[in-house]
Amino acid sequence: SLPAASGLAEMGAHWIHGPSPGNPVFRLASQYGLLGPEAALEENQQAEAGGHPPLPCVTYSSSGRVLSPKAVSEAHDLFYALLASTRAFQGSKEPPAPSVGQYLRAEIARRVPTMAGGVEDARRLQLAVLAACLKLECCISGTHSMDLVALEPFGEYVSLPGLDCTFPGGYSSLSERLLSALPEGTVLLNKPVRTIRWRGSFREEGDDSRDFPVRVECEDGDAFLADHVIVTVPLGFLKERHQEFFQPPLPKHKVEAIQRLGFGTNNKIFLEFEQPFWEPEQQLLEVVWEDESPLEEPSTDLEANWFKKLIGFVVLQPPEQHGHVLCGFIAGKESEHMETLSDAEVLSAMTRLLRRLTGNPSLPAPRSVLRSRWHSSPYTRGSYSYVAVGSSGDDIDVLAQPLPEDPQDPR
Repeated sequence: SLPAASGLAEMGAHWIHGPSPGNPVFRLASQYGLLGPEAALEENQQAEAGGHPPLPCVTYSSSGRVLSPKAVSEAHDLFYALLASTRAFQGSKEPPAPSVGQYLRAEIARRVPTMAGGVEDARRLQLAVLAACLKLECCISGTHSMDLVALEPFGEYVSLPGLDCTFPGGYSSLSERLLSALPEGTVLLNKPVRTIRWRGSFREEGDDSRDFPVRVECEDGDAFLADHVIVTVPLGFLKERHQEFFQPPLPKHKVEAIQRLGFGTNNKIFLEFEQPFWEPEQQLLEVVWEDESPLEEPSTDLEANWFKKLIGFVVLQPPEQHGHVLCGFIAGKESEHMETLSDAEVLSAMTRLLRRLTGNPSLPAPRSVLRSRWHSSPYTRGSYSYVAVGSSGDDIDVLAQPLPEDPQDPR
């Protein structure tokens, strides 16, 4: 959580998804009194939101008009029905397609003749909304394309009940509260680790009384001896650095799990405005490009079209705390390209985009921009993992197993 405008910008996680007793983050946040009164309501904890925050929404199109809520909801209903049907293939020996994307496109193609009552313009619009739904799913899965996400294990991901909620004091209020319970000096920050030597026999200087099996070496030359080390670095870091990070190198089954699992980028772009151009009740501004279809290949020209991957903007609530701030979400290679641009270039692209969507060429530019850069960050190299084509949920379990695989002596 970073200070931004008059409130906080969540650079990482935004919501507690499924805030109910089965969610350990929700339980901790409740125990520490970090949530608003709404989150504590029993009916909110029992609501089935399906993993998507149900926000009052307006849908802008690339032709500068607001789309009919009926046309949009028809396409949304079809998409989420198809998405729910992917769960049927969990455990299947022969799923109908290797990836979620290929399966969804085949099902959409099958329905095209009957879509929107066969009226061509209405059908094109439904396809455009379905293309936008696929982009949203890329953000949710943290992937460049749903063609990279494996179909068979997709149903292993379980959405917990509860209406998604945010931390009034920022997500960081939870980690700060956890840290406050630890003795002072326990946690060392800004100590990047260079190497973990996990199969040795090390001694403290001047102390021959005992051996330690693990030595953690930092980039500043400091070293720590230990009996056990828990490593919780992101998978993107492991993909890039596992060979030199662990000595001896990780065994083959660990390396293969790291290589097979997917890790993509999802970023946020915060835009602060002097005055809102949206209505007070609108909390989500969706974007649909009318010339797009899930059945056609998207453009690979990132420089010209990166902003088209943006799924839209969430209005930060409440405005009394945050000011007038929109938070855009963008995933994949386009998101990684955005990280290479300057703030001025991103601000200019967002201004042009919003003027086009609203059909208002004189819409005032945002007064400031702030964005995450999870791919550029050397310790993350992306945002979060997904079960890629060729991997399975078992690979996640393999990564969690201790080394060596001796339950009496885990390092």
